[in-house]
Amino acid sequence: MASFNKFKNVLMLAFDWILYSAGAADTCQVKVTQPRFQEADSSMQTVFLSCAFSASGCTSFPPQVLWFRFLTNKHEDLCIPECKKQKFKVHFFSEQNISLQINDLTVDDNAVYICGISFSNSSSLHAKQTGDGTVLTKTGEETQHSNGKLIFLIITSSLMFLYSTAVFTFFAVYKKINSGRKIFQAIAQELQKQKYAERYRQP
Repeated sequence: MASFNKFKNVLMLAFDWILYSAGAADTCQVKVTQPRFQEADSSMQTVFLSCAFSASGCTSFPPQVLWFRFLTNKHEDLCIPECKKQKFKVHFFSEQNISLQINDLTVDDNAVYICGISFSNSSSLHAKQTGDGTVLTKTGEETQHSNGKLIFLIITSSLMFLYSTAVFTFFAVYKKINSGRKIFQAIAQELQKQKYAERYRQP
């Protein structure tokens, strides 16, 4: 009976390790919100795009703030987390409110801007999230993008977001399950050795 209880305790420990490796023990969850649309008239040279997020169960370590944009025919990494061009700058208004400053604004900047928040020190699948994106439109005489192109931008960004999320989730889960499986196999082998040794010692 004592041997069975010992085996049961070790088996429960193995399952705990598997759950921890798969991220179930990490409860970090992030939610990102962005305004759906933002317009700038032809006289504006600078615009600020806002991004807010909430985090529960995450560490107090500051997260990484990432910004991307989808144009009609390409995707650009703007700040990941350092901004690649002086045209863009990230501002922290509070712990959970961020904005992207865009300077020298032209109609070429009409695009879908996506804000991402990442708690890189967390193993939870929900610790890295993006917003739905903000459609920026510069209006006035220079406006060249029609409503059809804006709708195309929205659809394209949504599809890219779903694809990237699916790929990231698949690889993360696959890696964690493999790690948990190796731990379980090692524990199972150790239990078999102990069981064999106990039988060998019996008269």
